[in-house]
Amino acid sequence: MKKQTKPLYGQHNTTAYLFLLPWLIGLFCLTLGPMVASLYLSMTKFNLLSSPTWTGLSNYVHIFTEDDTFRRSLGLTFYYVFLSVPLRLAFALLVAMALNKGIRALGIYRTVYYIPSLLGGSVAIAIVWRQLFEGNGLVNQFLGWFGISGPSWIAHPDYVVYTIITLSVWQFGSAMVIFLAGLKQIPADLYEASDVDGAGKIRQFFGITLPMLSPVIFFNLIMSMINSFQAFTPAYVIGDGRGGPLDATMFYTLYLYLKGFSFFDMGYASALAWIMLIIIGVFTAIVFVTSRFWVFYGDNQEGR
Repeated sequence: MKKQTKPLYGQHNTTAYLFLLPWLIGLFCLTLGPMVASLYLSMTKFNLLSSPTWTGLSNYVHIFTEDDTFRRSLGLTFYYVFLSVPLRLAFALLVAMALNKGIRALGIYRTVYYIPSLLGGSVAIAIVWRQLFEGNGLVNQFLGWFGISGPSWIAHPDYVVYTIITLSVWQFGSAMVIFLAGLKQIPADLYEASDVDGAGKIRQFFGITLPMLSPVIFFNLIMSMINSFQAFTPAYVIGDGRGGPLDATMFYTLYLYLKGFSFFDMGYASALAWIMLIIIGVFTAIVFVTSRFWVFYGDNQEGR
């Protein structure tokens, strides 16, 4: 009888690890390593010029008890996230449904609407946006045609955050493309059957479209929320890098940046970064936990 040979598991594992090696190096050297270093620095006093001095939890205690700018920047960031994310997703879904009507040259429209998402995070677009909403910018020139004298949107503390929210909504392209792909996966038989039952468009939207699209909404919600919590470039450019006017653009990430690279308090900035990491983790966990009540997969009408 022919003797069986054992498979060379060791050689197979070695080959697999060699292919994984670039990713593993990136994980430990560019992600986990800096995270551990940041956690250590968050408990030190470190100005980038001298060695870190261990201070324990003093940075965190000062943040939560004495730092008024922290509370204002966190409140402003929450306000931005809770307004911009629903508006962006709603607008992206609206455009996706309009493009899902079998229009001609769909690829061209999809590309045109996606371009803002490719350019929206750049400094150049933020500069253009700033010029649009200046006192003599194109927006006020347009309003002037109707006899409306608009304010300097970026110089007024009550209005400047809405220009940044508008920029965020304008970057709806990536969410729109994902929504469009999800809409094309909904079986047409469901709409035909509902037409036979006499369901109108509104009932079809809430009874078929939203439930069948809920996994896509879940994904877009998570990604948009995380990105919005980390918004930086528009606030930096429109607020002249100082959070102006009157801290109206002092987003959390901008405050973190100023603490670390303008005031050279890297230990304090690291503590701020870890607080934001925990906040994003908590909100992401809440969305995951609550998704079992509103996200539906296939024929499972009771959620996950």
